[in-house]
Amino acid sequence: MYSRQWIVFSLIRVGTFAAALAILLLVGINVFVAAIGAAIIGFCVSYIFLRKQREAVSSSIGHLRDNKDRDRDNELENEALDRFEEPR
Repeated sequence: MYSRQWIVFSLIRVGTFAAALAILLLVGINVFVAAIGAAIIGFCVSYIFLRKQREAVSSSIGHLRDNKDRDRDNELENEALDRFEEPR
């Protein structure tokens, strides 16, 4: 589920950059200036029109960070360390 959101968002961003780059190159703008312009256009389009996709990716990153330390192996290690550190 999370990987699909990342893939869709990334493909839209790359597609926007590629389309803007192609248009700028067809107009006859220098390659380096066109690449910078396409990056700026891609960022602006993403920021304005892709809010829902950006929020979905952001929440999936937050979910992954929250659950990073909650697997069974880490829980067992934490319990063993807690028992070791208890005063006797």
